[in-house]
This record gives sequence, structure tokens and C-alpha cells, in this order.
Amino acid sequence: FFYVGAQIGVWSFTIRLVMQETGRLEAAASSIYLISIIGHCLSRFIYTGLMRWFSPSRLLTFGGVMSALLSLTVVLSAGTGWICITSLVLISSFMSLMFPTIYGIALTGLGDDAKFGAAGLIMAILGGSVLPPLQASIIDKGELFGMPAVNVSFILPFICFVVIAIYGQRTYLRSKGKL
Repeated sequence: FFYVGAQIGVWSFTIRLVMQETGRLEAAASSIYLISIIGHCLSRFIYTGLMRWFSPSRLLTFGGVMSALLSLTVVLSAGTGWICITSLVLISSFMSLMFPTIYGIALTGLGDDAKFGAAGLIMAILGGSVLPPLQASIIDKGELFGMPAVNVSFILPFICFVVIAIYGQRTYLRSKGKL
């Protein structure tokens, strides 16, 4: 739920944020969106290679922490242009392994209940229809706390990525018998 909501929110408002930060028109800003999607795809290979040395739950925790920090940077770097945009693009790279990793971790050990669990996980894509409208309602305010509301709206993906990082860390600790 939280991952899909964050991903759709980040990707839905990338062009709008780039337009605001650079003053570019939509067509020019969409090239930044394309770069973030390419980064997302390439990072999948990097993360998969890293699974030789790191557990999926550790990588999930790392990706969640990095995405949360970058989301916070987007919020706090309003008006800085390329710092904000670079942070936004990098979020996509750190998101690349989240959904398949969450899916795999959640189904581990379910046995005969794996089909039921998988159905529940698929229904969690509802986050993509609940959280982005909440983010849009923040953006509609125009300005909040003296900052552009489009930047402030990235507090919602920040919260989602914190939840994901906590899930990854708890999964890791549980696998080590520490929880």
C-alpha cells in the first residue's frame, strides 16, 4: 500500500515539480521524468547484483531510508533547482527493488496460504489510488509554510518510505532472531 502510493505520487508529480524548479515547459520537463524511469530500470540490475552480498531485507531498508532522505531533500530544497531535481530523480533509482522485494518477503513462509497472501498484496495497489490524491490536495494549496506546496507534498512519500524502511528493518531483525 505505502510503496505503490509513494511510487505513483513521486512519478505523478515529477513533471510538475521540474516545471516549477526550472521554469521549463511540460515537454522539456518530461525529459527529466524519462531519466528517472531509465534510472529506475537500470537500478533494478544493480540491486539484483547486490543481492549476492546483502539480504533483500537489508537492501529494502537501505532503499527506504535513501528514498525517505531524498524525499525530505525535495521538501526542504524548494527553489534550489538541480539539487531538488537530482534528489527527485534518485528516488526512482532507490525505489526500483522495493515492490518485488516487499512481495517476496511478505510471501516467504506462507506455504499453502501463499495464493491468499499474494491476492492481498495485489489488492495493496490501492495505495496508488488513495495516496496520490492526498498529495494532490496538498499541492492544490499553492504554498505552505512559505514553500511551494508541490515540494511540501513530498512529505507524504517521505512517510511512506519511512514505513517501508521500518518494514525492511523489522524483517531483517526477525530473520536474525532479534525480534
